[in-house]
Amino acid sequence: MAMTAPKELRVAKDRKLLTVTFPDHRPFELPAELLRVLSPSAEVQGHSPEQRVTVPGKKNVAILKIEPVGNYAVRITFDDFHDTGIFTWNYLHTLGHEKDKRWQEYLDELAQKGMSRDR
Repeated sequence: MAMTAPKELRVAKDRKLLTVTFPDHRPFELPAELLRVLSPSAEVQGHSPEQRVTVPGKKNVAILKIEPVGNYAVRITFDDFHDTGIFTWNYLHTLGHEKDKRWQEYLDELAQKGMSRDR
């Protein structure tokens, strides 16, 4: 079932956090780094699970802008100029609910590959 549009999308003053508030849900706080490294773009996700890319060095990434895509999503442009991910309402809702799990998986993946959040 498709999620309805959020009541509010709010970017923090430092541009490092996106707060997403869906109707009848508590607000989700999604760090820019998490959004960037889990971008739904083909550049990050590939065209199959085997093609997914681990994105290091985004600890200080920030959100430059958010643009609506129809009535179902937003495009987020980050200060590293990555802007090809279309964040659907469903995907943002999933990230909100699975933030801790997905973040830990990302940190574990970085460690396994000898990568860092800093570079």
